[in-house]
Amino acid sequence: MSRAGIVPRILESWWAPGRVVRSLRGMPDRALIVVLMAAMLIFLIAQAPGHARDAQLMPEVPLGARMGGALLAVMFMMPLLAYGLAALVSALSRLTPWPVAPQDSRLALFWALLAVAPAMLLAGLTAGLVGPGAALGVTRAVAGLGFLVIWGAGLRALAGNG
Repeated sequence: MSRAGIVPRILESWWAPGRVVRSLRGMPDRALIVVLMAAMLIFLIAQAPGHARDAQLMPEVPLGARMGGALLAVMFMMPLLAYGLAALVSALSRLTPWPVAPQDSRLALFWALLAVAPAMLLAGLTAGLVGPGAALGVTRAVAGLGFLVIWGAGLRALAGNG
């Protein structure tokens, strides 16, 4: 059973993602954009340690410039891509026996991005403190796999009649 609050739901998404996403069904669009932008803000923060490390090692590109580029990419470009991807998945799902409504597609994608944000923070800390190597590869793989599993389970939970 899902608990109220964002943090308990994010944690629960790692072991029961379909149930959590199903419990969020019907979330209004204004709340969905808050979920997406919160995830993007956390992703931006997660990039800071790696950019700080890179700026120290390669000072020809200062930290401000690196974070400015990341801000543009994460806070402006990624939301547009997320909306486009959610629309594409919804449209393609109509070709299958398990159609996903556009709003449900957005919910599954945006929630997966928010649910994986703690893993992205860990990957960002690893990038900043350890740098390139096996540890960074593992943390990024966990974040990527977690995203795919949570997104897929959310889509499955919301497909068809739900």
